[in-house]
Amino acid sequence: MKDSSAHPSSIAWIHIGDLHMDEADGWAARPRLQAIVDELNAHARAADFVYLPGDNANHATPAQYAAITEALGPLALPWRVIPGDHDFEGGSLAAYEAAFAPAQRPEHEVIAGHRCIFVDVVGSGAGGPDFRLNSHHRHRIARQLALAEAAGEVPLVFMHCYPGDMAADGEALARLFADARVPFVDTGHTHYNELLNDGAVVYGATRSTAQIEEGGGAPGFSVVCVHDGVPSWRFRPLSACWPHVQIVAPCDLRLVTRASQARQVPRPGVMRVVARRFGAADAPMMAALDDAAPHPMRAGAPGFWEIDLPVDAPGLHRIDVSCGRAADSVEVLVRASDGVPRRGPLVAPGHACHAIGAWPVAGIDGLQLGPNRNGGDW
Repeated sequence: MKDSSAHPSSIAWIHIGDLHMDEADGWAARPRLQAIVDELNAHARAADFVYLPGDNANHATPAQYAAITEALGPLALPWRVIPGDHDFEGGSLAAYEAAFAPAQRPEHEVIAGHRCIFVDVVGSGAGGPDFRLNSHHRHRIARQLALAEAAGEVPLVFMHCYPGDMAADGEALARLFADARVPFVDTGHTHYNELLNDGAVVYGATRSTAQIEEGGGAPGFSVVCVHDGVPSWRFRPLSACWPHVQIVAPCDLRLVTRASQARQVPRPGVMRVVARRFGAADAPMMAALDDAAPHPMRAGAPGFWEIDLPVDAPGLHRIDVSCGRAADSVEVLVRASDGVPRRGPLVAPGHACHAIGAWPVAGIDGLQLGPNRNGGDW
């Protein structure tokens, strides 16, 4: 992994949704994966790594895995992979483990001051979407979360499904994530873009690369950032122009889980806005509050841009950041210390009932079009 010491509290990764690599559909995922690799090599080398969330090979055959590793061969970024239920076809992960080197499928790894915990929820099941943990994985997750707290690291979790989709122990796992103050859990499985916020943890899913029913079938990838514990998520279709601009602080209202923290719910006064830019650009980075005229942002650490904006009135405010045609926006709740919203008790943690719904700016249509909710069969 690259040295991120210039900004140790920030991490960014690229999520390439479930590949379902398969000759039966004419290897649909292969040219799409190759195109994504080309885009990342050209524009997004500042990311820390690339993540594959499982269901990599549709039928767990050596030929399907060979197509994946061949397409990933030119990738300049490190990549990490976890298994999904389709990687378990035949009742074993043997083909998956033979295809990917141990370094590409670690159980945990510390990256840029974040303890990344990669979870296998399929190897202990009976095949299909029978998602479970064995005692080893349960104890390992708890230990890694404790080690993160002891070391002052931000814990992040990568697993194939939401805890609410597990056949057993899902709620207990989600409560463990909440107690450990995990800011983001990145998942696959759904085939559609979605974010959940159960009040304690944000969960994200990115549309499949091959089996897509939303967005007119347009493939792409998501850019996930966690900056000082604040998560941000944006989906990029392959047709989108570069550079990529993403506001990483403060937090959009939809993703607030720690309202007592000023970096999530700012206080009236001066608000620090931070954005990341991936890819070169000739245009300046500009920021605007509500409907005011935009102001130039100043360069911070490489790839980061900042501005201090005065916000005197509590309430909901919109921040817009742009660089030429590239743009992002967030809605930020500003509250005085005595007016911060209070979080109620957790109900159905880690369950899809907490989906935030449509969010066009982020690339989420909220229709849940895929084979695991409202879509057709594959």
